[in-house]
Amino acid sequence: MQATCCRNGNPVAWILVESGPGWFHFLLSALVIAAVVRAAEPEVLKHGKVYEEAGRFGGWPANNGIWSWGNEILVGFSAGWHLRRPGFGHQIDNSKPREPRLARSLDGGLTWMVETPGSLLPPEQGGKSVRTLDRPMDFRQPGFVMTIRYADLNTGPSLMWHSTNKGRDWDGPFRFPLFGLKGVAGRTDYLVLGSREAMVFLTGSKSNGREGRPFCAETKDGGLSWDLVSFIGPEPRGFAIMPSTVRLAKEQLITTVRVLDSPHTWIEAYASEDHGRSWHYLNKPAPDTGGGSGNPPSLLRLEDGRLCLTYGYRAEPFSIRAVLSSDGGKTWTSPFTLRAGAADGDLGYVRSVSRPDGKIVSVYYFNDAKYTERYVGFTIWDPR
Repeated sequence: MQATCCRNGNPVAWILVESGPGWFHFLLSALVIAAVVRAAEPEVLKHGKVYEEAGRFGGWPANNGIWSWGNEILVGFSAGWHLRRPGFGHQIDNSKPREPRLARSLDGGLTWMVETPGSLLPPEQGGKSVRTLDRPMDFRQPGFVMTIRYADLNTGPSLMWHSTNKGRDWDGPFRFPLFGLKGVAGRTDYLVLGSREAMVFLTGSKSNGREGRPFCAETKDGGLSWDLVSFIGPEPRGFAIMPSTVRLAKEQLITTVRVLDSPHTWIEAYASEDHGRSWHYLNKPAPDTGGGSGNPPSLLRLEDGRLCLTYGYRAEPFSIRAVLSSDGGKTWTSPFTLRAGAADGDLGYVRSVSRPDGKIVSVYYFNDAKYTERYVGFTIWDPR
């Protein structure tokens, strides 16, 4: 006789032996359950490199953004200059600029072409002067992408660029408001609601002027004006930064944020039932991100309705990890290791997208040895 149950939303079958010794019944059932459970777990399919260059530090995809159109994927990252710094986390020469880069894949993440977008250079690196947006953006135009990037983590405004041809050409930089705050640290996280309507999720300064409190803002006129909608959660003692957000239903949103309350670091989730007007705390999908300054989340809603969260883990074993939820973020699986083997915790800042075939492409920065150049890597995996 065969019976079924569910594990993380997946059917699990086992065999009930109606005759024979009890030990045989138990052993056979356990073996079948173990085999099916293992088959239902995520599976890593391929690792590779997006960007690696001698003497350079490739890093921080989460600061820049990722977009996809079928099997075409575009991801942003920074190219700094490597400097061996024993005892420090980032092996980077901070006296030299971190230049914007893009990488594009046309085959679902198997191969990548690196692009050097001069139009994304900030003014201090020789880019165009900042100006005010005077024509509304069409968020639903095919090939539209937008990025909002900070100049300083604690004070001052962020800048906005947009493209209508999948990031091959960019217009900007444009002024982005401070919303009465001392600083707005923009990383790219937005939801398109209509041709002229969008929500963005950013980090604002706390009352002490330091980075640390997430909020959401919206536009209804194509970006000509923006209004602060709400703060996400209370002001933290350390920081709560870098939201990653998905829409579950018409008015229902869920966001995940990177939290530091030294010496502890984690990722926590908030939900809104009124389109971001108010938020309530859900849980900690990743209760530990390895200490240090933690690591940001990348949240996806899969075609089957599950939520997928990817992030970097900065303690031993240094790794890239994922958790899944089949109930809208109420509960999460145990962490699954996507990639292990890094030499230290200078890694992560993951951005992930789902391909048409259901496989996930996760992009992050990584290292193979201490004090060496960092590269931007990828993992293609099946959430099963």
